[in-house]
Amino acid sequence: MNLPNAITIIRILLIPLFLYKIIQGEMIFATAVYLTAAITDGLDGFIARFWNLQTKLGTFLDPMADKLLITTSFLTLSVLKIIPLWLALAVISRDFIIVGGSLLVYLMKDELTIRPQPIGKVTTFFQFSYILMVLIQSAYDISFVSNLYVPMIMSTGFLTIISGFVYIFDGLKALED
Repeated sequence: MNLPNAITIIRILLIPLFLYKIIQGEMIFATAVYLTAAITDGLDGFIARFWNLQTKLGTFLDPMADKLLITTSFLTLSVLKIIPLWLALAVISRDFIIVGGSLLVYLMKDELTIRPQPIGKVTTFFQFSYILMVLIQSAYDISFVSNLYVPMIMSTGFLTIISGFVYIFDGLKALED
């Protein structure tokens, strides 16, 4: 196993700790764990590309780790009524559509090429940033952060929905090819 894949696995292993700390109401610790996980997301990709350490395992694990962290974050924070339920449902539905669509393409064509879309990367950045903003606000009660809630909610929701449609059309195109 190479370094980027090991970092990705560490990110996956941080998810239960993050979940536990949020449920315990330890928002400062949860924020630190989440920030660590978010940083490792960029770090593993950078290392893999810079030192040409990309693997098939990594192309599967990295987006899966993102989806697990994002789904856990949105689901938990919506159950705790810290973020809007509609946004959590949009984010989780998009991820289920992407994973389900990928599985469908694989089953029908007996192959799967994972092609991250630029809008998907931007959406993931906004989703990570929105959760981080919410965690910082919950942990430290910084007033200026709350002024960004509505623009971040709307931007994250809009990008999530649009990117979901992009992935649906991409999946349909892959089935036609």
